[in-house]
Amino acid sequence: MAIIAAMASPAPIPKHVAVCSYQRIPGSVDLARAMGERLARAGIQAVQGTLVDPALRGAVVNGEVDLLIALGGDGTMLRAGHLCGPHGVPVLGINLGHLGFLIEVERGQWAAALERVLAGDYWLEGRMMLRVTWMQGERRQGEWQVLNECVVARGRSVRLVELVTEIDGTYLTTYAADALIVATPTGSTAYALAAGGPILPPELRNILIVPVAPHFSVDRAVVLHEGSTVRITVRTDHQATLSMDGQTPVDLQDGDRVEVRAGEHTVQFVRLQDPGYFYRDLRRRMRRDETDGAEA
Repeated sequence: MAIIAAMASPAPIPKHVAVCSYQRIPGSVDLARAMGERLARAGIQAVQGTLVDPALRGAVVNGEVDLLIALGGDGTMLRAGHLCGPHGVPVLGINLGHLGFLIEVERGQWAAALERVLAGDYWLEGRMMLRVTWMQGERRQGEWQVLNECVVARGRSVRLVELVTEIDGTYLTTYAADALIVATPTGSTAYALAAGGPILPPELRNILIVPVAPHFSVDRAVVLHEGSTVRITVRTDHQATLSMDGQTPVDLQDGDRVEVRAGEHTVQFVRLQDPGYFYRDLRRRMRRDETDGAEA
């Protein structure tokens, strides 16, 4: 019980719900419609749409919903987190994708899961976000809140980039690499894992640095505490890029800086399992990866 208390927040019964579908996934819209009908029978107001629909986004931003149900895969959950995190709206994921590292409920279990949520039988798991700032000289070119990671990388050229990396103003190293990943614990099971980084439990608030294909430079992941600030200065005579949570990258120039620190917001995921779910799901998904690979 002590572990649950440390990880969980109070579980209010939702009264206003947004149901978000992803139209490229077969059956997503029909499932969203079925959920809306179930919510209506329970006397709960629901707005339906996609994550780019102005009406749905406005309902979240204006505090008109207290729960968002996301139908899709991990990409949908990331986009839902970007929208809901800054406004304190919890997200319940229904898996219509593949791995679903971030998602709580499989497609065939949605009705039972919804009943539990409407009864208040769930807990909220907080996931830290990162604040990423892109600087050219003293001018801020962009700022983002990310849930998985930001990646400073080479562009279309196969040539390495040099990435001068500082931690809290102290020089760490200059990576000569394909890329440098700065990730949250949530992102430790994404690109950072594929690059050989460690897996961090989701309740931690550490920042993870993982180089990709480093050449004659530090080749180990570094785990930092929540209060750290990472500054990456690009040294290159060709293209470099910055990408957040797999979104379309922006082009960087020689001398540009990327500053990363813990964000001000937390994404709240609805959980129905006990807090030990993470390791059970991790084992199951890793076994599925091995099976898929063997079958291929």
